[in-house]
Amino acid sequence: MINKLNFRKPFIIGEIGINHNGSIKLAKQLIDLAKESGFNAVKFQKRNPDISTPDIQKDKMRATPWGEISYLKYKWKIEFGKKEFDIIDKYCKKKNIIWFASAWDLESQKFLSNYKLKYNKIASAMLTNLKLLNSVAKEKKLTFISTGMSTLKDISVAIKIFKKYKCKFVLMHCVSTYPCPIDQLNLKTIVTLRNKFKCEVGYSGHESEVSPSLFAYFLGANYIERHITLDRSMWGTDQAASLSETGMKNLSNILNKTASIVGNGKKTITAQEKELIKKFKYW
Repeated sequence: MINKLNFRKPFIIGEIGINHNGSIKLAKQLIDLAKESGFNAVKFQKRNPDISTPDIQKDKMRATPWGEISYLKYKWKIEFGKKEFDIIDKYCKKKNIIWFASAWDLESQKFLSNYKLKYNKIASAMLTNLKLLNSVAKEKKLTFISTGMSTLKDISVAIKIFKKYKCKFVLMHCVSTYPCPIDQLNLKTIVTLRNKFKCEVGYSGHESEVSPSLFAYFLGANYIERHITLDRSMWGTDQAASLSETGMKNLSNILNKTASIVGNGKKTITAQEKELIKKFKYW
């Protein structure tokens, strides 16, 4: 039953997102770090900035490593195309780690469908983009649906689309603040989502600490997604909301031990305890 916590080994996703800053070299280093840290998968983002950037944002000027340029030009600077994703696809296969991506527009979803990806992802910002949701659900791949910036009604509408196409999904509790203060994480929403929608749940965190992901797991999130970076002080909007090497390895080590530590809940007397019985029980 979905409502019963089983504490199976969690599936850990390293959200590279745009933390590669447009560099395939950095992307490879992040893939290496995720693999070395015991993560199960890495995730990227794919968009056509001309389509997915709101008009009100396009001409805003922004200070970047390439100088002060428009927001739209900046988005193109950090965007990977076919050349880069072909390299990523080949590199992840070589490293034996799963990769997938969240599309931010229909064109990008079509682009990603050219790769034999095991999973799809709906970014929080795209949860109410119903045309995109229909396109993703039609592929019938297990889809992670992030729920930041959304209401229960929004989530319900999205779920109906995935159920319509009989596409399996995991709801990912998320608060879309970068980084998110820990007193705003509201992790009990994981329980709310699981009980209301009777589905598998996960957690996509943007805080700078490790421990909330552990609490999320104990609340029933069997899928944990965290932004990852080589250095939290690097330039980029998501770097400070990411885990670096130490945090990644701590998270993975603890989560991967948890299932065996929690056990099956059956009360037994261990072999070691039986030996101690002989030592302590004099009657």
